[in-house]
Amino acid sequence: MQQVAENLWVARYPMKLLGADLGRTVTLIRIGGQVVIHSTAPFSPEDAAAIRELGTPAWMVEGATIHDTFTVQGRAVFPEADMYLPPGFPETGGGVAPKPLTMPPTEWQGQLEVLPIAGMPKLNEHVFLHVPSRTLIVADLVFNVPPTAGTWVRLLLKLASGLQGGPGVSRIFLKEVKDQAAFKQSLAKMMQWDFDRVIVGHGDIIERGGKETLARIFREKELLP
Repeated sequence: MQQVAENLWVARYPMKLLGADLGRTVTLIRIGGQVVIHSTAPFSPEDAAAIRELGTPAWMVEGATIHDTFTVQGRAVFPEADMYLPPGFPETGGGVAPKPLTMPPTEWQGQLEVLPIAGMPKLNEHVFLHVPSRTLIVADLVFNVPPTAGTWVRLLLKLASGLQGGPGVSRIFLKEVKDQAAFKQSLAKMMQWDFDRVIVGHGDIIERGGKETLARIFREKELLP
């Protein structure tokens, strides 16, 4: 587990795409004495104990409908946590109905903001802003291919998804956009947030200049004016 700011940590888990370990990032946000777990993973007993040391696991969230790989296991590890999911998320079981991200907990006010990215009903990505640390947290909206990915792997990623070394938007992700106007409007709202750091679901954290980096990427794709 790595602390990246006050009351903000990440934990990294392996996830390979075309031979490149882009990683799966779990973000942990402490609000008061309670913890938000953003994205689930194959939590070991040691992982669970480390998370509980930060505070009470009160909320678990998934930022997009395709992030269902470890949700059932996550609920089993942290049964006391309320689960918040985007519309259309697969059934998670557990006997407790999940809650919608459109109605976040009142405890998050002033600490953690949520914005749905419209125009892509199959993915329903929701992005988050940790206000105190000026950190944007995304699932699949942006990838950041690590420099450890070799030349051959980068070539495969470029051919398959348009991703190259460093931050970028996957061509596969953009194919899910069905309403360009709504999608662009959501991006414009997101870019009004005050953030500098960007934690991506897959790849390296963009520690500084994240807002400027995302603005450049989206303008290159003609998604921002």
